Amino acid sequence: MSRGSARRLRLGLPKGNLQETTQRLFTQAGYPLRIPERSYYPDIGDPEIECILIRAQEMARYVDQGVLDAGITGLDWTLERRARVKEVADLRAPWPQYGPVRWVVAVKEGSRIRKPKDLKGKRIATEIVSLTQRYLRRHGVKAEIEFSWGATEVKPPILADAIVDVTETGSSLRANNLRVIDTVLESTPRFIASRAAWADPWKKRKIERLLLMLQGAIHAIDRVGLMMNVPRRCLDRVVAILPALATPTISNLADPNWIAINTVVEERTVTELCPKLSEAGARGIVEYPLNKIID
Repeated sequence: MSRGSARRLRLGLPKGNLQETTQRLFTQAGYPLRIPERSYYPDIGDPEIECILIRAQEMARYVDQGVLDAGITGLDWTLERRARVKEVADLRAPWPQYGPVRWVVAVKEGSRIRKPKDLKGKRIATEIVSLTQRYLRRHGVKAEIEFSWGATEVKPPILADAIVDVTETGSSLRANNLRVIDTVLESTPRFIASRAAWADPWKKRKIERLLLMLQGAIHAIDRVGLMMNVPRRCLDRVVAILPALATPTISNLADPNWIAINTVVEERTVTELCPKLSEAGARGIVEYPLNKIID
């Protein structure tokens, strides 16, 4: 056994809201995660990676301490814990829980609190106490901040005057008759590494290779491949229809009067694009799914 194969990268994967999408992402990237029931140690199919399921709220602390070499968590929790880690990549993706979320200041409809200055002397409930303290200091406001164990949106106006809560679409806030007065932070999932792991050549290379595949899967999420046969006389018309960012591969066919085109496009454009391509002369148009696009 070589020296490299005897080493392992200890990777923290987020348990909870991010877990299902993370499992889907890794599987599409070529790392099929198998999570046995009631187990916190998923099998990733790579003998050089050891996975542990950890709450996203705790991930940055363990990476900072070097207990974990790397992990996936939100920017919000890295900042909340004041973790000294290496932020390697932003993993935002158009999948549930992997898009941007906002931590917002919200109050009950009808509240007299309209701007940050109005929070002076008020009670604020939140899960991100440290970030909220820093937010209030930036606005020169002193208020009482208490940690919320959950169901934060139901606390105004009886249990708290205002809350700082996380939202993706705002639907939960609206359902609870809450009004947003300001944004504290926008957050997305981040891949972070410990300083010691990033300084270790073997671990750094392992992280970079893993990220290459993860980001390749993210780039492919909302794209599909298109291939078609085109009469040579129609080539210019067909290429002109393809999106400007598409860089088609053009190949000769056995029949010198025909050529093959292969390209990648955004999936949402296909329903309008294919009829136009057909009208321009393209034939045998095939749409196929993509797992990864490696730049």
